[in-house]
Amino acid sequence: MSTFIERKVALQAVNRLLVLTRISVWLVAGVVLCLLIFATYFVAFPDNHSANIEGTNQPDFSWTVPDINSVPNSHEGDLIRYGEQLIRHTSVYLGPRGKVKPISNGLNCNNCHLDGGTKTFGINYSGVFANYPKYRNRSGTIVDVKERVNECIERSLNGQRMQADERELNAMAAYILWLGKDVPNKVTPIGNGLKQVPFLDRAADPVKGQLVYEAQCVVCHGNNGEGLMKAEGNEYEYPPLVGDHSYNQGAGLYRMSPFASFVKYNMPFGADYTNPILSDEEAWDVAAYVNSLPRPGKDLAGDWPDISKKPFDYPFGPYADQYTEQEHKYGPFKQMIAR
Repeated sequence: MSTFIERKVALQAVNRLLVLTRISVWLVAGVVLCLLIFATYFVAFPDNHSANIEGTNQPDFSWTVPDINSVPNSHEGDLIRYGEQLIRHTSVYLGPRGKVKPISNGLNCNNCHLDGGTKTFGINYSGVFANYPKYRNRSGTIVDVKERVNECIERSLNGQRMQADERELNAMAAYILWLGKDVPNKVTPIGNGLKQVPFLDRAADPVKGQLVYEAQCVVCHGNNGEGLMKAEGNEYEYPPLVGDHSYNQGAGLYRMSPFASFVKYNMPFGADYTNPILSDEEAWDVAAYVNSLPRPGKDLAGDWPDISKKPFDYPFGPYADQYTEQEHKYGPFKQMIAR
């Protein structure tokens, strides 16, 4: 519909030019063609930052987390506050023992979108309001916020999608959008997404990564990556990294680069982008180890309809280059991104 409207506006503009200036028929055709191409391109393919982990920053724009206590006492405010609880404690409401309905694996959105989606370089939600709806190469479609939440539920929470009119989905979307309400249109703030960990000259090594896991991760995530359940039994204190209650193979963290970047600047507990604990090598290697462990599969037949848009570390073929699935999963990645 929007494409049709753009074309209609373009044709009306050309007709006015024809009446006023009596320009030649061939020039009119050229103007029409240019306007139609312009309208079609920008409606069908809005800005897409998904290829870049950090997004496109406005250098002088720094996001400030809004105060949840400033949310008004209203229907909209209640929805935002409920959305925050759903993000922080998803499993309590939607997990295997969820009090609303059991549609997810027991993880919380907060396990990846740290501090309720507010932590700098902790996959925060600062840029969502300003950049959605947006075209996503993974689906080959324009995706709104509610669809993006459903994608995470299906992949990172290995769960079942919600209907567009469900209160829980609308509350989560309301909270996410509220967090970025002061960000200018099409701006991705500094600290959004993940900070890219430097690439290695070698492939990531699961064997070395197991040693990193045993030294740095076992105390929280368990000897076998099983995580630690809270005493109430309805959500994890520390999320599992393996098995049916972990993210599935369609999740973003199943790729080496997002996982390595996440742990480099957020793990172990206490680390951040100003004070990382792991070395670059340790981050890549532990990513390789964790993502070599068993986890649920996912039907990915509809993903990346244009295979040339697949990320360099997407571990499933076919590909538009000569590299193997093994190389796309573990690297080395420098030569891939240099192409």
